[in-house]
Amino acid sequence: MGVLRGSRWRRGVLAVGAGALPALAFPAPSLWWWAYAALVPWMLLLRSADGGRRAAVEGWLGGAGFLLATHHWLAPNLHVFLVVAAVLLGLLWAPWGWLVRHLLAGAPGPGRALAAVVLLPSAWLAAELVRSWEYLGGPWALLGAGQWQVPAALRLASLGGVWLVTVWVVAVNTALVLPAAAAPRARTAAVAAAAVCALVPAAAWMWAPQPRPAGTVRVAVVQPGVVAGPDARFDAGERLTRSLAGRGADLVVWGESSVGRDLDGRPDLRERLAALSARVGAPLLVNVDARRPDRPGVFKSSVLVGPDGPTGDRYDKMRLVPFGEYVPARSLLGWATAVGRAAEEDRRRGDAPVVVRAGAQGVRVGPLVCFESAFPDMGRTLVRDGAGLLVAQSATSSFQESWAPRQHASLAALRAAEAWRPVVHATLTGVSAAHGPRGEPVGARLGTDRSGTAVYEVPLASGTSPYARFGDWVPAAALGALAAAAGAGAGAWAAGRVRRGPERRRGGGRAGEAGAVRRPVPARR
Repeated sequence: MGVLRGSRWRRGVLAVGAGALPALAFPAPSLWWWAYAALVPWMLLLRSADGGRRAAVEGWLGGAGFLLATHHWLAPNLHVFLVVAAVLLGLLWAPWGWLVRHLLAGAPGPGRALAAVVLLPSAWLAAELVRSWEYLGGPWALLGAGQWQVPAALRLASLGGVWLVTVWVVAVNTALVLPAAAAPRARTAAVAAAAVCALVPAAAWMWAPQPRPAGTVRVAVVQPGVVAGPDARFDAGERLTRSLAGRGADLVVWGESSVGRDLDGRPDLRERLAALSARVGAPLLVNVDARRPDRPGVFKSSVLVGPDGPTGDRYDKMRLVPFGEYVPARSLLGWATAVGRAAEEDRRRGDAPVVVRAGAQGVRVGPLVCFESAFPDMGRTLVRDGAGLLVAQSATSSFQESWAPRQHASLAALRAAEAWRPVVHATLTGVSAAHGPRGEPVGARLGTDRSGTAVYEVPLASGTSPYARFGDWVPAAALGALAAAAGAGAGAWAAGRVRRGPERRRGGGRAGEAGAVRRPVPARR
């Protein structure tokens, strides 16, 4: 209860608020710069904690504040579960809080200052790696994801994925704290750390390899907007697709759950889609959200339809949204359906990624469904399997009035830069957008207040990005740095115990020996 009294209570509130500050960099593209100083108040609070345990508590509270602020739009669906999840996952930042105080408390010298620039970003990344596990909510609102519109940050993403961008952002914040914390003799090290943080993106911009142009492909997206019911939704998509005739599209993409009936059981829908494909002169990549006759359960599937009907190319969504598409441990948490808009029935998972060949150019397309565009490894896997274009099919009608649709669409820029492949984000409702192989925007977005179509002249590229080639080397390096630091710390602690042992034994010897401890003798009367 001491945490809830006096200054500890006030510091706890400050920790929650300070942890929420980085969320301001996500909703508005013009606030991308805020991320580079957003952690400073939180880190200053942590370094002033009266002990490592207290710093860990304030790291936990700040982590909960960060998750609540970046995921607040889930409240209508999760209700109290949002708070519970934020409090539990916020524990991942407790070690980071302890480490901030350990490295920055007092007046750190050059060694601690330089260690802070390496280890604090690594510890933050370790927390993000754990909470990025799909069963814990996935990699939504990673700190580096707020930099999707910064060309230098996208260049870093091509080298080490969004993970490298996150490390860079935390390193910049650490470098800003160091001048106020470091001892005078360490100011040079602090200035050097700040200079390195500034030079890293500049060096990447100048010398990082670039994708090679490989032509273009015309991709049309169909966004019907908020339409109630699967039949009305299909009718709206059909009407909009007809307007694409004569516009030279090579591929037409519908959003997530755009077809609410299984095509094997509805020959009339198959025929209507085939007729649309023939009319616009391009295959349609639709998304079927229905129960399948050949396999038990409900699947969300990307299905390619040509003038002769479905081509046989089908991708079943592999990574599902917790509570939105399935309830974890339903036998224990099934009551969530009574207090929020949790899934009444669990969706089924696909088995493997699929690359389909589409259009007159034969472009190889790698489909992703909604939540999956948040995972860096999925786009990288599709590129390794030969995809020349990534397509994310999404629907965000449940969160139409929040900043979730804009944030979701922004992930296309990161996935494109990471993989050196263009990404088209086609949504049923929300924000549809396209980004080229460097992460650059292509054409104008279809906003949340619009229904309609857009045709994007999407640039293709060849070559393999460093991130696609080498994978998650940044997380491996960060975990290696933390392991090395932990090993060095354990070794120093053990060596200290060995040195102190003989001293204690000498101190316990006969009176009169050097270092012996004399006990006071009672005075005699």
